[in-house]
Amino acid sequence: MAYDLEEQEQLADLKAFWNKYGNLLTWVLIAVLGSYAAWNFWNYHQRNQASDASVLYEELQKSFTDKDNAKVQRIAADLEAKFGATAYGAMAALAAAKSAFDVNDLKTAKTQLQWVVSHGNDEYKSIAKLRLAGVLLDEKAYDDGLKLLATDFLAQFAGSVADRKGDILVAQNKLAEARSAYQAALAAMDSKNPGRKLVELKLESIGGAVAATPKAPA
Repeated sequence: MAYDLEEQEQLADLKAFWNKYGNLLTWVLIAVLGSYAAWNFWNYHQRNQASDASVLYEELQKSFTDKDNAKVQRIAADLEAKFGATAYGAMAALAAAKSAFDVNDLKTAKTQLQWVVSHGNDEYKSIAKLRLAGVLLDEKAYDDGLKLLATDFLAQFAGSVADRKGDILVAQNKLAEARSAYQAALAAMDSKNPGRKLVELKLESIGGAVAATPKAPA
């Protein structure tokens, strides 16, 4: 059936438009579809990564419970290499550091903790730096420990940082400074903090006075 004049004009306009913009529109469509496919692939990859990392981490936890330090270190290295960008990498490194510390392998413990400081999020970094300062205390590297504690920490770790600082100062026999550190730790902790009683005992053991317990926040 023949087109009438108006239909022929519309068809001619459409052909002219397609000749001018068709190639561009095709490439735009390809780019959009490619982005959508990439987004779907990324989500699929992330889900698979989380699943695989979870399985490995469960195996690490079992090895940790079994006190198999060699296996803990192997699995942690695997998690750090393959899933270091996920939370599982930092969690594995922290567990591996504790496992190494328990068998008195301070070198490996420090390496694992430093990995978290370099790759973890702010919370994991704060935890790792606190534990690393504890290892430095055991190594009698007091100045290095104090320098580490002077770096940035999340605000919720203020009490723990001051407490660890007090421990190092006691080891250096700087008791006046240690008392100030323990008092600062108590000031940063509320009454429900499980570590508060231990800090009070440490403060009293070096001649410090424990102030009245602050009220817990509502």
